[in-house]
Amino acid sequence: MHSISNKVILGKKAFIAKNYFINDEMSPSAVVKFTCNKCGHVNTVDITPYESGFPIFQLYNEDKVLPKIDLLKNNMVTKTSPGRIHFGELTVNELPTLYFGTKCESCQSNYIGVFSYGEKQPGLTVLNLSGIWEYQEII
Repeated sequence: MHSISNKVILGKKAFIAKNYFINDEMSPSAVVKFTCNKCGHVNTVDITPYESGFPIFQLYNEDKVLPKIDLLKNNMVTKTSPGRIHFGELTVNELPTLYFGTKCESCQSNYIGVFSYGEKQPGLTVLNLSGIWEYQEII
């Protein structure tokens, strides 16, 4: 897992075996499997609560990596309602939202994943992965 600091162009969304985890399904981590669009390899990413990911704000702040419109258009995030704005302007499931960069273990294609993590209601903690998309850096 790594952060992304260069501008990128998004590609196709990858197939994810499971994108929603609750309570004990995340202990010690949520194991996410996605299929590479280019070579078909099934990749595994471990998302550890409170350790994995980088704030989504880093992507759209001053359009450094991705413009907000691209995040919204690709259904990576939604606009946060006024009552939850303390989690950020753009969120997944109105919870604190993070992203990560990863590579296909087989062909080294670049991917970006976006997820939220937090307590949805008392006693219900969720990790919701909005998806994993191919990307190419603009150099």
